[in-house]
Amino acid sequence: MFTTRRLMIVATAVAVLSGCASPNPYGGQGQTQGQTDSGSEGMSKTAKYGGLGALAGALAGAAINHDNRGKGALIGAAVVGASAAGYGYYADQQEKKLRASMANTGVEVQRQGDQIKLIMPGNITFATDSANIAPGFYQPLNNLAGSLKEFNQNQIEIVGYTDSTGSRQHNMDLSQRRAQSVATYLTSQGVSGANLSARGAGPDSPVASNADVNGRAQNRRVEVNLKAIPGQQYGGQQQQGTVQQYP
Repeated sequence: MFTTRRLMIVATAVAVLSGCASPNPYGGQGQTQGQTDSGSEGMSKTAKYGGLGALAGALAGAAINHDNRGKGALIGAAVVGASAAGYGYYADQQEKKLRASMANTGVEVQRQGDQIKLIMPGNITFATDSANIAPGFYQPLNNLAGSLKEFNQNQIEIVGYTDSTGSRQHNMDLSQRRAQSVATYLTSQGVSGANLSARGAGPDSPVASNADVNGRAQNRRVEVNLKAIPGQQYGGQQQQGTVQQYP
């Protein structure tokens, strides 16, 4: 009899052998307090979702294949585990390359669950009260464009922020123009605009106090949020006898 305990052992083994439970070299780096995703245990997002998927797949496979529950569990764990781990693995690889390309540029790379966030501070992005890209901002944007062309299966949300100085309407307009400047430049460098959006948030969601100069400087920023495309399948896919693999 194929017991629940044996199902769990099979699922765990399949997840490990398929490479899902690989240590995350970026665990705990650039993650927001309270939103770390197994980084403290050294487990990547791939391991979390792949392991859970493998267990669910094993149970489903065993239930479907009544004649050979062991074989059914192995097949179910492998298929569902790989599918669930797909975006976690994709994001792991993208995060790794973004951290390398953004080193020493002033751009901060954060990982929040399966979302990658790039924070571009005001001191490198735009001059005061301007939506014209600063000369020193082109190199980080070029690096980002290269990454987004290589990893082109993301929703890309660009959000502009200001401090609270001046009228709210002026700040909303300015932040929108800044976000749009970044979006326009990225698309001019070959990034697809199909899943790209830009919006201004003005003084909303400050990350520091607007009562002092340093705090206001932190609030003047552009954020680029990278997320999975809803309905998009990531990871290995059987297509006409071949396996499609993402970078």
